Amino acid sequence: MTNQEVGMKGIITALLVCLFCSALPAAEPSMTPEERAKAIKLMRDSQKEFLEAVEKLSEAQWAYKPAPERWSVGEVAEHIMLSESLLFGIVEKVLAVKPDPDWEAKTAGKAERLERALPNRERKAQAPEVLKPQGKWTKAEILSRFKEARAKTLKFAEETSAPLKQYTQENPFFGTLNAYHWLIYVPLHNIRHNQQMVEVKADAGFPK
Repeated sequence: MTNQEVGMKGIITALLVCLFCSALPAAEPSMTPEERAKAIKLMRDSQKEFLEAVEKLSEAQWAYKPAPERWSVGEVAEHIMLSESLLFGIVEKVLAVKPDPDWEAKTAGKAERLERALPNRERKAQAPEVLKPQGKWTKAEILSRFKEARAKTLKFAEETSAPLKQYTQENPFFGTLNAYHWLIYVPLHNIRHNQQMVEVKADAGFPK
């Protein structure tokens, strides 16, 4: 094969590669129908699980602490309520800034990672001060505030057409997350702490 033929073969190969790459579909920055359905289901299921776990508890059961350093069901519920507004607030904040041109590379595979890691209670994390329960609200107030905040989050998930994945914000545990990730973070975090309440209720000293 002559040098000219080798050169032509290289050019043809490069052109074919370019044509193949251009034929690949660009990643969709908005939620797919499947992603939207998943987010909505996570929100509804985690809310149902949460309310069923706490609504019929007595005051003694609500306030019971397995140990001085551990949270009661009431304190866990307060943390869930506080986190709902803060996490959804991040979604709103992220959408107010400029899109991240490198969003796809920075956030690839993060949804699956969140779905595995957040509900897993084997690794504990310290809540930031702003999300630590302070006992400022009654049970009724906590549940009312939670329902109101969740209704807002759910309505957004059902109706938004924003290209959520183009907007990113750093997370201290998972690195760069996009707005869709922050949206599903809300119910996944809820599920994590629903499990914490189950742990408290399973304690031998939990009031009957």
